[in-house]
Amino acid sequence: MSSIQIQHFDDEMEINMGPQHPSTHGVLRFRTLTDGELVRKAIPEIGYLHRSIEKIAEMVEYHGFMPYTDRVDYVAAMTANHGYALSVEKLLSTEVPKRAQYLRMIADELCRIASHLISVGTFPMDLGAVTPFVYALREREKINDLIESLCGARLTYNYVRIGGVSFDMPDGFAQRVSAFLDQFEPLMNEFDDLISSNNIFIDRLGGLCPISKELAIAYGLVGPNLRASGMEWDLRKHLPYAAYDEVDFDIPVGDGRCGQIGDCFDRYWVRIAEIRESVKILRQCLVQIPEGEIQAKVPKTIKPPMGQSYAAVEAARGEMGYFVISDASKNAYRVKIRTGSFSAMSIIESQSKGLMIADLVALIASLDVVAPEVDR
Repeated sequence: MSSIQIQHFDDEMEINMGPQHPSTHGVLRFRTLTDGELVRKAIPEIGYLHRSIEKIAEMVEYHGFMPYTDRVDYVAAMTANHGYALSVEKLLSTEVPKRAQYLRMIADELCRIASHLISVGTFPMDLGAVTPFVYALREREKINDLIESLCGARLTYNYVRIGGVSFDMPDGFAQRVSAFLDQFEPLMNEFDDLISSNNIFIDRLGGLCPISKELAIAYGLVGPNLRASGMEWDLRKHLPYAAYDEVDFDIPVGDGRCGQIGDCFDRYWVRIAEIRESVKILRQCLVQIPEGEIQAKVPKTIKPPMGQSYAAVEAARGEMGYFVISDASKNAYRVKIRTGSFSAMSIIESQSKGLMIADLVALIASLDVVAPEVDR
């Protein structure tokens, strides 16, 4: 654990928020130095969920590490599968069948919607509004049912394989996804009426903790947190993988509609907008998915040539990248995982100064930090 020393003044008190606090979204701890309700400093302390997952990647064979990638982000595990597979496939120079690429995209976007629903549902709940979370959780359960019919699991999927995917979509799956999207889109309008245009919610978040584009880049923010600061950057569009260059979608960016660009409301709104874009991508994938194989020919025991590769996907919390070094043996020599939550945690200390304690909760929620992405 950290041994950071905080300078105390006569009227200040050190309070622990976490590691088991409902607003921390996981086993995270913040050492908050307060003067009454005013936060002087909030220092994140991590390590409560450390599992040595990168070391495990060096101890098991390449195929064997795939189930572990689910634990990198258990709220959006499909993209964690996908990123690792891409990096190893790059080492092997393996070409993934087109149908498998589309199946990965369908699974990824369903998973993105499910993850964002958790984010935009828990956000208002952290501020005292319980009903939106019930709406979000109900729709997420429908997505879990769809993914379960695809791969047999609801949370940690182990669906992607090096070279493809484990299962083709079952009979009627495309029709079920399409039917879900038809009823889900109007419900997002109801969700907007319930919370996105709620005056209390807007007043709480508009203008709170704005992060400029330059500061977001300096701290390494990615994904919705970066785009909320006005930076139009999405790996699916700018460094496309799978078949994302064959579908059309927009990149939502923060515009300060309720305060300042890059404030807490922008970080919320960008995720709402991304849900709608994922719906557009899914509809195109269901129409364009080709027939064919779902798995390339890959050896049972993988021994890539000596070298290194980095591949990244646009996960729900931004760029998730896998840096893999091969020494030509059946185990990776080194695996390093880059996640969005880790960099998001780094900006909390600088942004927390001068906030009220209740607004610190809003800042943490707006960044959509997930504990396993922080501790690896």
